[in-house]
Amino acid sequence: MNKLTIRDLDLGGRRLFIRTDFNVPLDESGRIADSSRIQAGLPTIRYALSCGAGVVLASHLGRPRGRFDPGLSLKPVAAALEAAIGRPVEMAGDCVGEAVERQSSELAPGRVLLLENLRFHSEEEANRESFCRQLARLCDCYVNDAFGAAHRAHASTAGMVRFVGGGAAGLLMERELSYLGKALERPDRPFVAVLGGAKVSDKIEVIENLLDRVDGMLVGGGMAYTFLRARGVEVGKSLVEEDKIPLARGLLRKAEQAGIPLVLPVDHVVTCELGSDAPSRVIPIGETRPEWMGVDIGPETRSRFRKILSTAGTVLWNGPVGVFEIDRFAGGTLSLAQAAAASAATTIVGGGDSIAAVRRAGVADRITHISTGGGASLEFLSGRKLPGVESLSDRA
Repeated sequence: MNKLTIRDLDLGGRRLFIRTDFNVPLDESGRIADSSRIQAGLPTIRYALSCGAGVVLASHLGRPRGRFDPGLSLKPVAAALEAAIGRPVEMAGDCVGEAVERQSSELAPGRVLLLENLRFHSEEEANRESFCRQLARLCDCYVNDAFGAAHRAHASTAGMVRFVGGGAAGLLMERELSYLGKALERPDRPFVAVLGGAKVSDKIEVIENLLDRVDGMLVGGGMAYTFLRARGVEVGKSLVEEDKIPLARGLLRKAEQAGIPLVLPVDHVVTCELGSDAPSRVIPIGETRPEWMGVDIGPETRSRFRKILSTAGTVLWNGPVGVFEIDRFAGGTLSLAQAAAASAATTIVGGGDSIAAVRRAGVADRITHISTGGGASLEFLSGRKLPGVESLSDRA
């Protein structure tokens, strides 16, 4: 990684603006349902405080669409963060304005100020220069630790950096870029990518970019059926993107020409009605009747996937290989989580359902790196530049 990190900054007595990702899920009562994103940001915050910085934290929460929404206030985050770091967290009434500038100017070393939801202002997502300048007035130096928002060219993730005089990556951002970057550029081989999820269209660029880098690709989930149809296999009522069949055919041809095994399911769990108590059964892919739909990979496919992962040097997994949200069709995805954890490879897992699977399987602590960035990690893996990374200062 060729960007400055927080460790390169002289933080003593300075006001440090840290763009974090505290976009946590809230339950119906407004309480935090999952504090994983807060926990992920703690090392950077603790490091800054240990160096004697006054810390200004900024994040978005939900989609308030440029309007104040009390249900999307960051106040619950302030309380959770205060408990986590064991020191007071001052909650600002807004993220810009005279009152916030006064709070920031009075921020003593070792103190923490959490700004209110950045997206209460439409200028944040519009990356308006005036808003960028207002945010920049709150600090002496800037760190971006919000990898999950790094693919957005917003005021707090990219625009304000030039008005602060440069920026550095936080510890979480550094870790994300290091692991994902190594997978793309210097992976331990064999490098195996496992891609799932519903649609090929969601991962077209990722597949194209990875086919030039991997030693093998395993495809499951709904997207597998578009590839199977492209091979002329009958898949019944399984999810198929008809308009993407020619594209899938081209990707299969590219993999074959490059000598990259693109492994598809050979058996699957089928049912007639999704989400009901309709009976399900395991059958070979080629025996799928018109009234059946595939909802999970079968035992033979699980065994093949597990065998390939057991000999890998690097495993990159994004997306479930079945209808994971329904318990009886989650078995394939959970078996994949266990196989990844059992592998001696460097394992990188991203995507909400994949992360949920390794946690549900009880193997999260055996995964090398769990990525916090959904859309950001996909764009990075597709080879795109991330505005929140590009805006940071390069190493000399």
